[in-house]
Amino acid sequence: MQPWKKKFITIWSGQLFSILSSTIAQFAIILWISLETGSAEVLAFATIAGMVPQIILGAFAGVFVDRWNRKWTMILADSFVALCSAVIAWLFYLDVVELWHIYLLLMLRSVGGAFHTPAMKASIPLLAPESELTRIAGINQSIQAVCTICGPVMGAALIVSTNMSVIMLLDVAGAIIACTALLFVVIPNPPKKEAASASHVLKEMREGFTAIRLNRGLTVVMLLEVLVTFFIMPIVALYPLLTLQHFNGTAYQVSIIELLFGFGMLAGGILLGIWNPKLRKVILINISYMMLGLTVLITGLLPASAFIPFAIITVIQGISIPFYSGSLTSLLQTQIEVSMLGRVFSLFDSISLLPSVLGLLATGFIADSIGISNVFVVCGIALLLVAIIAPMIPSAMNLERRR
Repeated sequence: MQPWKKKFITIWSGQLFSILSSTIAQFAIILWISLETGSAEVLAFATIAGMVPQIILGAFAGVFVDRWNRKWTMILADSFVALCSAVIAWLFYLDVVELWHIYLLLMLRSVGGAFHTPAMKASIPLLAPESELTRIAGINQSIQAVCTICGPVMGAALIVSTNMSVIMLLDVAGAIIACTALLFVVIPNPPKKEAASASHVLKEMREGFTAIRLNRGLTVVMLLEVLVTFFIMPIVALYPLLTLQHFNGTAYQVSIIELLFGFGMLAGGILLGIWNPKLRKVILINISYMMLGLTVLITGLLPASAFIPFAIITVIQGISIPFYSGSLTSLLQTQIEVSMLGRVFSLFDSISLLPSVLGLLATGFIADSIGISNVFVVCGIALLLVAIIAPMIPSAMNLERRR
């Protein structure tokens, strides 16, 4: 077996436990909020709380990711998330937890993610050949899908059979396993920069912006992704309430929908990993936009009695995610110099999430005013428009051809 494959097997084994425990904790938290409040506005605020730190830190976190040892950046970020989960577990154990505690937990966990996510994505091209990046993205999506399948089921079972403090401690255990696995992997780092200072940090932030701006096609692709994220995030926040309120579902049916979405992601990730399609990544991304737009629109038009069609459509949505997310990640990894990937991924995450906050701020009010299903109709139409407009932009469609 090639050495780079052995490294990825070690990393994936640790990440599987970490992502699974985090998925269980995340689902349990969302379900707890849904059952406690039943408010779309509260769910939207919880989602925003998990986004704001990445938006704020994303502008400069990537600078330090590119400077620091990437392996230890991931280990320390995971350890910080574990500490936050341990604190909230203690609050649940004392039965003194309040909504603001949950918001604070989600914000602090996001701080860890602001460093861990770009460090992980920026490390992949240092470990694997370029021809394998799309395949690796598919496998990463498959791992995420397995956790999406198992997480809600386990989360729903645990929230009934035990308490939130135990669930949050599982998240701590998952982070410890992931950190331990990383200790056994050697991850090379790009050449070191000069000692960090305020002026140098700002200079390197500008370098990240410039790397994106000078690639016109990539800039267009990223701007379209910002639009897509703007309309997807309200959907993500409202899915539990759509099941509970529009389809008159139960906590069990919420977990079923999450389970089916995970099965779709798993199927899509496996297909992407095995197939490793030779189609240009921008084409795969546009096809995914079209699938997402259609399925979200149809979901919003379904009557309350159509839970089974809703479940089937959820699987299709899950299948489209790896082709969209995996292709976009590998596109950035092949278009940007590896020494700048930390900055670019961090900036990209920050820029794409910022407009979403505005959408989420209005989500609760709009959903409570016009109905959750109508929010899905509006967002579905918007995603379809993006899918129609994208192929008409030559700089984006010719991006990989020029390279």
